[in-house]
Amino acid sequence: MKSLLSILLSVAALTAAPRKQIFTGTITDSMCGNAGHSSMRMGPTDAECTVACIDAHGAAYVLYDGKNVYALSDQQLPGRFAGRRVRIVGTLDAKTKTIAVESIAAAK
Repeated sequence: MKSLLSILLSVAALTAAPRKQIFTGTITDSMCGNAGHSSMRMGPTDAECTVACIDAHGAAYVLYDGKNVYALSDQQLPGRFAGRRVRIVGTLDAKTKTIAVESIAAAK
């Protein structure tokens, strides 16, 4: 009986929905990622360069936390925060390094 209970608990833990996390970093684009915008310089500021890379080169919005670059499931909301430091609430798919975005707010 104990082993059946252990198996059921193990299965439940493995199938549980991923937990929400808070990610803090800068909204940038997939072309520049963690390299910064100095090599591309598609505009006078990082925000303008990010938007230009999205619009002109088909890049995607990403979050750079200072160490990792994460793809973002929502590609509309990050546009308001291009080049800015933000706080994202969402769940991470570790295999694809993609954050399923629930909300984005300016970081304090």
